Amino acid sequence: MWFEGPLLLVDPLAITAALCITFFTVLTLVYSVGYRLEQGRTRYYVYILLTFGAALGTVLTGNLIVLLVCWGVTGVLLYLLIGYGTKERTPATAKKALIIVGGTDAFMMLGVVLVFQLSGSANIVDIRISMDDPVALYAFLCLLTGALAKSGAVPLHTWIPDTAEDAPASVTAFLPASVDKLLGIYLLARMVLDLFVLSPAMLTLLFAIGAVTIAGAGMMMLVQRDFRRLLGYCAVSQVGYILLGIASGHPLGIAGGLFHMVNHAVYKSCLFFCGGVVEQQTHSADIERLGGMAGRMPVVFVTFLVAALSVSGVPPLNGFVSKWMVYQGIIEVGRSGGTAWVLWLVVAMFGSALTLAGMMKLVHAIFLGQPAAERDNDDVPVARNPSSMLIPPIVLASLCVVFGIWAGALPLKYLVLPILDQAPDFDGVWHPTLATVLILAGIGFGLLLYMGNRLTGTMRRTEAFIGGESLDAVPGMRVSGGAFFDTVRGLPGFRWSYRLAENRTLDLYEIGGGLTLGMHRVLRRLHNGILSFYLAWLLFGTGVLFYILLYR
Repeated sequence: MWFEGPLLLVDPLAITAALCITFFTVLTLVYSVGYRLEQGRTRYYVYILLTFGAALGTVLTGNLIVLLVCWGVTGVLLYLLIGYGTKERTPATAKKALIIVGGTDAFMMLGVVLVFQLSGSANIVDIRISMDDPVALYAFLCLLTGALAKSGAVPLHTWIPDTAEDAPASVTAFLPASVDKLLGIYLLARMVLDLFVLSPAMLTLLFAIGAVTIAGAGMMMLVQRDFRRLLGYCAVSQVGYILLGIASGHPLGIAGGLFHMVNHAVYKSCLFFCGGVVEQQTHSADIERLGGMAGRMPVVFVTFLVAALSVSGVPPLNGFVSKWMVYQGIIEVGRSGGTAWVLWLVVAMFGSALTLAGMMKLVHAIFLGQPAAERDNDDVPVARNPSSMLIPPIVLASLCVVFGIWAGALPLKYLVLPILDQAPDFDGVWHPTLATVLILAGIGFGLLLYMGNRLTGTMRRTEAFIGGESLDAVPGMRVSGGAFFDTVRGLPGFRWSYRLAENRTLDLYEIGGGLTLGMHRVLRRLHNGILSFYLAWLLFGTGVLFYILLYR
């Protein structure tokens, strides 16, 4: 503990969250200088700075009531910033985000009240609640609901893909991809590490939510054709790894989960920043209408590729290190007995494969595939991207490399491990320097073979072809990437689940809206304006009250 007071709490967890929030706010402001906005730019910057202040207040306060107030302010500002989108669906998307995030704030208020009842204090440093009391269980679940909604875990995730698709790229990179995720995971970490002593049942619940989040969002990611919506589902999927790491209860897993929290903000913001540059230049986020952008946007291509490989868990990048630590934390859980850890580990590793498949779909469709016939790639401006929009992706892609190769010496040492009371033992877990040298040696050997074949004339050149058909002979043939993995829709057991998801049948927002409208129709029928009808209801209610008071 560095400093604690009635309203201020400065400890390693708060410092790490505050530094990340500050860093991503600065990058967003730099990026926004060159980003096109259809509405008032001054008001936009005011909203960004207000969000920055409210987010800092959330993580630096030591009082749950103040935290709740700052938390609610960020939800309102989220609604206002999403409104800067220009699509027809944007107002509905902003309202959906406000209702989901704001609606769960009511559960958080109830949770804070229950915590105060149990501990007699709203100061975080004075609270340590055992799960023996059923009221403690209700308090934990109420606070957990708010944390999951903010971070975007299943089933409270549906506002994130919609926001990713309809909000400006700068807003998406700033809030759902980084700051909102940081706030949600910060609250969860504070609950697990400080406020509650979790029971095995609650840890299992976190494991289950994390596994469902990884698998469900990963499968939805595969079949998206709007690259921003695909990135939104990818952002949801990564929250599952953080939940698995924290739920492990082992220092190695918790450190991995917290490190993945930082890494996720780094590479996901980088991906959204890059996507914003592509969309601003091509005026489209539809995968079917993109392709061949690597030569036109080499800087964006390289930074996007680095971030895509990182989120997929490819060594020696930072995403691999944090995922590897989460895997090791799950394995440590297995040492204490039980078999459920095998399921969590399999889902986590399968999720990495899904993420890699989705990211390679994007890399091909946007940068490496053939340009769409209806959009000649020659009309895309070359090297006209504002430098302010290229600086943030370059910085974040560089961090993906630095935080991977020197994970133990930099981010883990200064940002993550000080949060834990017990530092985990990393011996034998991961040696990034040796792995990096071997990977570079392999790449270098491949380049030598390539250059050798080219100099000796043994390399054979042929025209581009797809499926054995020459593109010169069949000019209309094109693999855009949009149809990648569409066959998954038809697999037994997946067809109905995709249909339910795409029809929003499983969307809690749509379910709640349907129930609300149903109750509205019932009340409208009851409210018919006839006095005798109202008197009958009054007598009925009075009778019920008398029965309760006299006999219960």
